Amino acid sequence: MSRRRLVLASANPDKAAEMAEILGGEFELVARPGDVPDVEESAGTLEGNARLKAEAICAATGLPALADDTGLEVDALRGAPGVHSARWAAKSIRPGMPVDEANVAKLLAALSAAPNRDRRARFRTVVVVVFPDGGSVTAEGTVRGHITDAPRGAGGFGYDPVFVPDEGDGRTFAEMSRAEKHAISHRGRALRAMVAELGR
Repeated sequence: MSRRRLVLASANPDKAAEMAEILGGEFELVARPGDVPDVEESAGTLEGNARLKAEAICAATGLPALADDTGLEVDALRGAPGVHSARWAAKSIRPGMPVDEANVAKLLAALSAAPNRDRRARFRTVVVVVFPDGGSVTAEGTVRGHITDAPRGAGGFGYDPVFVPDEGDGRTFAEMSRAEKHAISHRGRALRAMVAELGR
């Protein structure tokens, strides 16, 4: 497949780094211009939010844009935090507390209070590429696992310290190397599915 340019809709440096590592040299990934504002993620689904972001960045830059949205869906919480995963604790965060830490704390507290002690969960990522001619490609990746009782590991970001994938060896995503995580992660699967779709 020929090398092509994609503007990343995400300004999250951790997410952008993961995308670059997973996609390797297949694409020339361009950072979102600093003068392009954040896109309000007002859709009720992961695909809807990813599409909103990709369409806005494509329109602003005139280049194909790649966006994703990811949700952690916990069985005992009836699929929450789901589409709200990234901002779940936004309204209750303490001053100076990192957002990722606040989200994890809220998740563990919610599970402790849940009448159903099932800690099964899945990570789901939807990626959307929108092209200037109006065309688009959508792909999805999922990984099943469970939530730990407490954070473990210093790597990764988001909910990685409390998520143990079924296909691993008992370590959380945050305890794995980047390559180990990418091989089985939701984002890795979604991006590889996207590459396959673009290559058709």
